[in-house]
Amino acid sequence: MSKLGTYVQEAYDELLHKVTWPSWEELQQTTIIVLIALGLVTAVIFGMDFVSENVLTTIYKLLGN
Repeated sequence: MSKLGTYVQEAYDELLHKVTWPSWEELQQTTIIVLIALGLVTAVIFGMDFVSENVLTTIYKLLGN
């Protein structure tokens, strides 16, 4: 149990004294960047899905008739 207590104390000490936390402005900027990147990736995946659905539908119609 002593090892667990030492681990928790060292982790707490590291989080308070050694970690550099971002400022509120930095946090807002990086959040906006992440949201923009998420939007772009979502748009690309949506586009790929839309194109592949239309191509496969066309192929199935040509082969089915």
